[in-house]
Amino acid sequence: MRVRKAISRIYRELLIKVMNLASDEELKDLLVETAKRRATSMKPGQGLRFLFSIDVSLYPLQGKLAVAYGGGVHPKHRHMEYHKFFAQRIRENERVLDVGCGIGLVAFHVASITGAEVVGIDRNPNHISLARQRYSHPRVRYMVGDILKDLPNEHFDTVILSNILEHLPKRAHFLRMLQSHIQPTRYLIRVPRYDRHWSVPLKQELGVEWRLDPTHETEYTLESFDKEIKEAGLRVVHVEIRWGEIWAEVVPSES
Repeated sequence: MRVRKAISRIYRELLIKVMNLASDEELKDLLVETAKRRATSMKPGQGLRFLFSIDVSLYPLQGKLAVAYGGGVHPKHRHMEYHKFFAQRIRENERVLDVGCGIGLVAFHVASITGAEVVGIDRNPNHISLARQRYSHPRVRYMVGDILKDLPNEHFDTVILSNILEHLPKRAHFLRMLQSHIQPTRYLIRVPRYDRHWSVPLKQELGVEWRLDPTHETEYTLESFDKEIKEAGLRVVHVEIRWGEIWAEVVPSES
């Protein structure tokens, strides 16, 4: 117990010294040099696990700070301009369902740009509250609901699934349910790519978290995405790769 307390005290003192270094540059250099020395003292596989684990640990913090930097909105919305992908494929007066709409950015921009009527659904009441405060629009209606059991009993022309499918365990079944319940003429889908970078399969091989988000049930290759869409009774009519993601327009197989 005494040894543990002594180690804990030394660790706290060291942390205080590190945080009080003269500049951020000094701190960065110290951390990088420490990580390099640690990694190179190990076998290659162990060193890679160590470095990849640091990367995995910092990624969520980067996202959190990015949202704060963007005033509550992740800068990826601005840099990626991915709302255009949806807006360019939706016509005026269409009825659109934005599944897992978050705080309403996509729903708001689609309605603003296209003149479509949009319903945004999200299971997080805080998201919907923010959407109503920040992104209200006369042609947008927001609702709290679990997309697996609270889908609105209405017809929609287009369903937007922006970074949604990868979070679901039975995706083909979910798409078949959507098609049966809502009978849209098209789906506009955005999902993360598994083969976005060589480090992804290597992380998986080494037993390090490889997903962009640990809540992802899967991440896709073009082949696995196409297979899953076909299993759902749908077909891909347009696909493009941008920003490490798959963007697709999907329609019922018979259309």
